[in-house]
Amino acid sequence: MLDKNSYIPIYIQIEEIIKQRILAEEYKIGDAIPSERELSVQFDVSRMTVRQSITNLVNDGLLYREKGRGTFVANPKLEQPLQGLTSFTEDMRARNMVPSSKVVRFEKIIPSVEVAKDLQLELGEEVFFVIRIRNADGIPMAIERTYIPVKIYPTLDASKLEGSLYTLIETAFQQRIGNAIQQMEAAIVSKEDSKFLQINQAAPVLIIKRTSYLTNDTPFELVRSVYRADRYKFISQISR
Repeated sequence: MLDKNSYIPIYIQIEEIIKQRILAEEYKIGDAIPSERELSVQFDVSRMTVRQSITNLVNDGLLYREKGRGTFVANPKLEQPLQGLTSFTEDMRARNMVPSSKVVRFEKIIPSVEVAKDLQLELGEEVFFVIRIRNADGIPMAIERTYIPVKIYPTLDASKLEGSLYTLIETAFQQRIGNAIQQMEAAIVSKEDSKFLQINQAAPVLIIKRTSYLTNDTPFELVRSVYRADRYKFISQISR
């Protein structure tokens, strides 16, 4: 229990105790934890101290709050390495999760100047514009808006994109994927995406813009992916 004579602040000790209870499955995923009042009595501390501990755990993604209902144990965030070029399908299968995709939109369009530039297209050349919801074990994890040059994959259709685009390229089209350039930023989810991802409109999201290339340096994909920040964290290994 708490050591009130320790140099470690009380609120941090409470955080660690709650973490241990989650690890031991005393508090299971999806369960409500005791209220701030109950915890303050249990630990014999002020509600303000308990609130600070809970807020830190919410910010760390271990807990989440629902207005009027309480505080609950969150699903653990998926770690997404920033090294290596893998597909969403490959990532989820590596975690023993079942990936699936729902194609929300599929059409030929003439892209903007910026998209055409990224894909090294002449003005007026068409792309397939695809919106897909990417699920893991039936739960929406991300939404992708993808631009694919029609001249490279003229036979592409929506049914072929219910699985992995990368697998399709490497098997059906027998092309080799080389590398990608990507940018990442944090944002607040849009109203449209909050419905797709089944999250609150004020929820944070992680946005990745990726331009992917074949081994001959031809860009074959420009995708803007919106990931649920409550389910993802990105990690990288850095050497000096």
